[in-house]
Amino acid sequence: MSDERQAEMDGAAAEFGRQVAAALEKIRPALLADGGDIELLAVIGRDAYVRLVGACVGCPSAQVTLRTGVEQFLRQEVPGFGEVISDTPEGGYGWRFDLMETF
Repeated sequence: MSDERQAEMDGAAAEFGRQVAAALEKIRPALLADGGDIELLAVIGRDAYVRLVGACVGCPSAQVTLRTGVEQFLRQEVPGFGEVISDTPEGGYGWRFDLMETF
């Protein structure tokens, strides 16, 4: 693959990530209103890795919020969006996605 083509692909991926982050900012007030919040950990391919925090941790409705709220909203706002993948553990401790090596 040429350097020019790689740069084009990197630029498209960065723009996609910015679109996902901007869409999350739009939905964030709804989560904050209930005492929770969402952190965008990474965008890999067409999927967003997120962590719910605050009142969302341990909430029995958290997965429903992610699927029917956040994921559906992202699909409407960001063309080609895949899925939301949660790093929000039931007990409140994550597996530190930010420290994970990528291959």
